Amino acid sequence: MYMKKKLPIGIANAIRRSRWLLAAFIIAGQPSFARIYKETNPPKEFSLAIPITGKVTDSKGLPIPGVIVSEKETSNRTVTDENGLYKLEVSSPSSVLVFAFIGFNNQEVKAGDKRQINITLADDVRSLNDVIVVGYGTLREKEVSSAITHLGAKDLLSVGGNGALMSLQGKVAGLSVVNTATGDPNSSPSIQLRGVSSRNAGLGPLYIVDGIPGGNIDNINQNDIASIDILKGGAASAIYGTRGSNGVILITTKKGSSQAQMNYNNYFSFDVPTNKVNILSADDFIANKRGFDYGARTDWQDEITKKYAFSQRHNLSASGGSARTNYYISGDYRNAEGIDVRSSKTEYGARVNVTHTPENNLYTLALNIAPRYLKSNNADYGGFAQALTLNPTQPILNQTNGNLYYYTTNGITNPYNPVEEVNTVLSGTEGKYLDWNGSFKLNIIKDWSTQLMVSQSNTSFLSFYFRPSTNTNAIASNGGRNSASRIYSNNDTKNLEWTTNYALDIKKHSFKLLGGYSYAYFNNQGLSGSNSQFPTDVFTYNNLGAGLYNLVAGQNNVGSYQNDSRLIALFGRLNYSFNDEVFVSASLRREGSSKFGQDNKWGNFPAISAAWDLSQQPVIKSLSWINNLKIRADYGVTGNQDFGNYLSLDTYTGYGYYLYNGTYYQVYGPSQNTNYDLRWETAANYNFGLDFSLFSNRLSGSINYYIRQNKDLLGYYNVPIPPNVQGSIYANVGSMQNSGIELQLSGTPIKTDNFSYEISLAGATLENKFVSFSNDTYKGQTFLDVVGLPAPGSPGTIQRLEEGRRIGSFYMLKSAGYDTFGRLLVYNKAGDIIAANTSKNEDKQYVGNGLPKFTLSLGNTFRYKNFDASVFLRGAFGYSIFNTNAFYIGTPATTTGTNVLQSAYDGGKYSKLTNGSTLASASDYFLEKGDYLKIDNVSFGYTFTAKSKYVKSVRAFVTGRNLYTFTKYTGGDPEATSINGLYPGASSSLNYYPSTMQLLGGLQVSF
Repeated sequence: MYMKKKLPIGIANAIRRSRWLLAAFIIAGQPSFARIYKETNPPKEFSLAIPITGKVTDSKGLPIPGVIVSEKETSNRTVTDENGLYKLEVSSPSSVLVFAFIGFNNQEVKAGDKRQINITLADDVRSLNDVIVVGYGTLREKEVSSAITHLGAKDLLSVGGNGALMSLQGKVAGLSVVNTATGDPNSSPSIQLRGVSSRNAGLGPLYIVDGIPGGNIDNINQNDIASIDILKGGAASAIYGTRGSNGVILITTKKGSSQAQMNYNNYFSFDVPTNKVNILSADDFIANKRGFDYGARTDWQDEITKKYAFSQRHNLSASGGSARTNYYISGDYRNAEGIDVRSSKTEYGARVNVTHTPENNLYTLALNIAPRYLKSNNADYGGFAQALTLNPTQPILNQTNGNLYYYTTNGITNPYNPVEEVNTVLSGTEGKYLDWNGSFKLNIIKDWSTQLMVSQSNTSFLSFYFRPSTNTNAIASNGGRNSASRIYSNNDTKNLEWTTNYALDIKKHSFKLLGGYSYAYFNNQGLSGSNSQFPTDVFTYNNLGAGLYNLVAGQNNVGSYQNDSRLIALFGRLNYSFNDEVFVSASLRREGSSKFGQDNKWGNFPAISAAWDLSQQPVIKSLSWINNLKIRADYGVTGNQDFGNYLSLDTYTGYGYYLYNGTYYQVYGPSQNTNYDLRWETAANYNFGLDFSLFSNRLSGSINYYIRQNKDLLGYYNVPIPPNVQGSIYANVGSMQNSGIELQLSGTPIKTDNFSYEISLAGATLENKFVSFSNDTYKGQTFLDVVGLPAPGSPGTIQRLEEGRRIGSFYMLKSAGYDTFGRLLVYNKAGDIIAANTSKNEDKQYVGNGLPKFTLSLGNTFRYKNFDASVFLRGAFGYSIFNTNAFYIGTPATTTGTNVLQSAYDGGKYSKLTNGSTLASASDYFLEKGDYLKIDNVSFGYTFTAKSKYVKSVRAFVTGRNLYTFTKYTGGDPEATSINGLYPGASSSLNYYPSTMQLLGGLQVSF
């Protein structure tokens, strides 16, 4: 008889606990199911965590604290301590450790059977494995096949001003960053990439902040920026479709790590006037018999200009967490004064970035929030024009009533007392920004992930204005009525972005696939109200209903608006590489906008690019002085839909009130012609480039040649009535072309243990041609005269847009000097010399251009032990500026009673024009070379070695900006006249803001 034996209790329990293993073996015997199971559920390694320790040092053997040590392709990480020591538990011997720290090249080491791994990090000389942010993803720099410029936080300029992107000025070849009023704390820069691209639609690039299209640039603190990537090539920006025509700027803000740290940064700055526009003093005014002597000696410029403007900014940030959950929190405060008496800006901002990944790496959650509040007082640019032209013998205050200001009557046009304006009139804005986004990324399998992101960008502004009853202009022209207004505006953008990424490696072939969907909703609304004749000035702008004038005049002076639009897109991209040597990228975006006409709602935006890493070739490898050599070519189609809403639709507006049967009715009628064919502007972009690193990576850079052909340019065109209901229509007509060569270099000529010298250069040429004003449907004229000069007199226009010519072309009379009567002489159409006042419009000719032919910048950085210094030069060359000040107030012929520039009596060429008969004749007599070279930024710093366990480092620095300008231009700072937009080098107004030199000092403390 067979007797059953009982198993020992321990073995029996082990078998029971392992029954699922038996089931797995049985399933594995079924080929089809086993294959599916294995593919979707890869077996886990049942090894215990392996502890690894070590030390990280630099090339001199010194420990490096703060190095991130991570297990590759996981979120398992740690950070070296103050002695460079670390400890990390990895999952298996096949795990790869990655060592990363800013300023050093990353290193990867396989764990193997080692339990102690010591690493020496090499100094970072721009690695080909650097991560470059591209549309909806990242690439290694080696894989990039389009024109992209990458800047880290350390590459940005130290600036104390409005707008973080001023730190990009001169840093990127082909990127024009222009601010004609840097001393105004509320002035933001105009940014243009690779020249002007449109006639009537937007000219600025698309901004992507942490993956969110259309982020608020004014809601970014420079200290929060981790990197900026500029997508210049059409293939790189085509993934953004109708918003990529003017290029794309991707801004990545800082994130937390497992190392807890805190940083405090501040600066204190002083702006002082420079490149002053010099006018006659009161004594010189009288000596040259410019007008009546009222007895005072007033320097109007000094009265509305401060000796210096003080500003300060403070930023405190904290970051930390664990390998799974980390955070970055920052807050900043800025209080800035303008160089004028009235302007100022106070703002508070914060940013919170939180990321969480569970231990199994199944998903990643991220949340970013950035609120900001500001209050500003506006500058009065017209006041500086008044200060140039007012009779300097007029007093500031009323001579018989010291409580009132003097009512000015002598000036070039519409004179007013600028001192009274800035001291009694309230004008400014309160504003709020709120940007937030949240994302959920799901790692479906090892190489396949999908992400959903939602975001909102909201700005709301409430502006205010109040003029008191004691204002002399109110007394003289408004019956002594005080007046006030409020204007509210709110702009809101909501985005939903879904993307999925899949990567596949097959031997020497590598594929990266991207697919996505994008939805954006834009809503703009506002409300305005104004009134006058308040019972008291005490209310200022806070009680509009108390004003009596609207009631008496039978008007409401209240308005409101709201408009919206939607943008929907599907997109995909394939990145392919062969043997990590040949790289190809192809993308397609199909996008639709509610702005477009019903017959053109959707458009396709394809792109393709390719690159070949020649440094892998045996011939190149044999040349030891070449470390990297890559050629690129790309093509992409981009669009521009940055224009107003509803321009393709039937819209109606009020046409007044009409009496019918004893009752007044509001009458409405068509406000515009419909255009069901309205569509986006299109740009075909071609780019050919070369990337290189030479001499043991001591010199690296890139060269790009590009052509951008813009067509279907948007603008208003005249049409007949009937059949149209209005005399113009908004339509796609016209084409333009830009081309140029860009050079970007960086190098380290000298590097020793204690001293290093680094140099950077960015240069670009720009060729532009306005190709056509017409298409098959609309036949426009071949030119358009632009930049009209205002009174006195009728000077006419000074520039012309013409088919086949460069924008910014000055078209005016050609000077032939002056005669003995002090008259301006010009050439007529036949080439004869005539007095300018006898000329006709057909005598005008092309005499110059206001668009620079090339721009250049040169950066120099020196480091000696703990000292650092930098000198940054920047300039623009090959263009002209029309000296508007000289034309209106630079000659003795200027209207009597008006003050003039010193050039009117200094013996120079402007002093020769003494005859008023040619005063209003615009000619190239007033055209000057605008070329300039600036000592733009000079900085000195010292980093103190921290001996406290609480403080890691302290750096003190001083910086000077706009220190000196080398130029032959006599109208002040040549940068006060913009070179961006359709009309570069020309200004039709005397309004301006003084140029300033900035002296800045601050601390950077790490805890």
